[in-house]
Amino acid sequence: MTQAAELAPVKSTSNADWWRGGVIYQIYPRSFQDSNGDGIGDLKGITSRLDYIESLGVDAIWISPFFKSPMKDFGYDVSDYRDVDPMFGTLADFDELLDKAHARGIRIMIDLVLSHTSDQHVWFGESRKSRDNPKSDWFVWADPNEDGTPPNNWLSIFGGSAWQWDTRREQYYLHNFLASQPDLNFHCVDVQDALLDVARFWLDRGVDGFRLDTINFYFHDKELRSNPALPREARNASIAPMVNPYNHQDHLYSKSQPENLAFLERLRALCDEYEGRACLGEVGDAQRGLEIMGQYTDGDKRMHMCYAFEFLESKPATADFVKDVMDKLNAVASNAWACWAFSNHDVKRHASRWNLSEEAAKTYATLMMCLRGSACLYQGEELGLQEADVPFEALQDPYGIEFWPEFKGRDGCRTPMVWQAQDEFAGFGSSKPWLPVSEMQAAMAADRQQDDPGSMLNHYRRAIALRQSNPALSTGDQLDLAAENRVLSFTRKGETQTIFCAFNLSEAPSEVSMPAGAWTSIGSTVGAVAPSSTLTLAPWQCVIATKQG
Repeated sequence: MTQAAELAPVKSTSNADWWRGGVIYQIYPRSFQDSNGDGIGDLKGITSRLDYIESLGVDAIWISPFFKSPMKDFGYDVSDYRDVDPMFGTLADFDELLDKAHARGIRIMIDLVLSHTSDQHVWFGESRKSRDNPKSDWFVWADPNEDGTPPNNWLSIFGGSAWQWDTRREQYYLHNFLASQPDLNFHCVDVQDALLDVARFWLDRGVDGFRLDTINFYFHDKELRSNPALPREARNASIAPMVNPYNHQDHLYSKSQPENLAFLERLRALCDEYEGRACLGEVGDAQRGLEIMGQYTDGDKRMHMCYAFEFLESKPATADFVKDVMDKLNAVASNAWACWAFSNHDVKRHASRWNLSEEAAKTYATLMMCLRGSACLYQGEELGLQEADVPFEALQDPYGIEFWPEFKGRDGCRTPMVWQAQDEFAGFGSSKPWLPVSEMQAAMAADRQQDDPGSMLNHYRRAIALRQSNPALSTGDQLDLAAENRVLSFTRKGETQTIFCAFNLSEAPSEVSMPAGAWTSIGSTVGAVAPSSTLTLAPWQCVIATKQG
């Protein structure tokens, strides 16, 4: 174990509020580690890398879907919620992963996709048989207009109408994503009950919580009202690329309906029957993401935490922008608990999206560990990986194939994890993987960074350890937020500790004035400078200092 890894405190799974300020490591299982040589990552592969994950010092792993699926959307189209797809292993493999992770003090969160199923799920097969069978209303069905067109103007995120004609029922069914991903009808209480039973199945198995995919897509407007147009100046690419007409609508009726709050309370009540479980919701809304986050995490009867897309979009996270996001969150949802992410399996890696140098990427890693809220890291982020360039002939993502070349899809952030620089497939497995290994990424493999004190990997380990060792950074209040001369500064205040943080998020030197008091540096392990009454921060430099009280 490296010296950096030894900085991480010993973990325990006994803290019921671990999620508050916790650090979660997202694993995209197809691309993490292949254990059996079929070119696809699997559960045993994750188990084999638990020592590495433990060395990061994270609180939990979020595993993207591994349920049975025809893989039209790579697991986000579920055909059986209660079983593991054979390409990922077996339920016994999952149980082994869970046990061995818990033995290391690492929690396991699984990705529940409740808004829709695969069209190969038995529920949909029954629902489409007729208009009067017991599951006829388990999905969103609607008659056509008199001219045969869809019932309204709702659009699919993956392109085209959100309605697909079905010849069996001579009706349209709703799909917010692929046509092979029909939306469940949450207005049907039987559907809610069935999904809560799915959650209970995994809670009984021992999972520590859920990452809830597209949590604001659960309910649709019962009246099926068409969405209004969105003014051009209000469009942004945080949810869908600008070439996608999905951005032309204000999605008032196709998602984010008020009825969702009652279901979220039912889900939270179920989780509260089990000690120490947590729910993390993904809020996909380009116009009202923070407001919805506030609604969904308000009080202690809804979700524990949610994340929106503010820091997942192309707009650089400048000092002014970060302050704007935090100010807006405080204004519309002061009691919300956010979970921040810079990268995930759906967006271009932030090192490329924001065109970051190594120094800049390290500063953003430290910043995330100092912000109020919880944190999600995406596999390979800790290595500083840039987006991989996947040629069209190697693309797997239907989203990228649909909108190529203006939008190349999500494969560039999903290429195999790089473990060994000199291995033919970068240590991912023994045979050709499902997506090509990036040579650029392989040069940054974990084995090349493991014993280098100055590596990105060891910087992440130190930044996480800094957060874990200072309760004010993980759970304290965030006060006195300011953005001046490209420097973001704020104070984190806990019960017995006050921490001042300032980050120069630019390529130019900038002066910083410390608040009054006797400050001591706690950030030397992540490259922070020593505090003084007035100091000049070099580009991408920070100061992190503490005082008692």
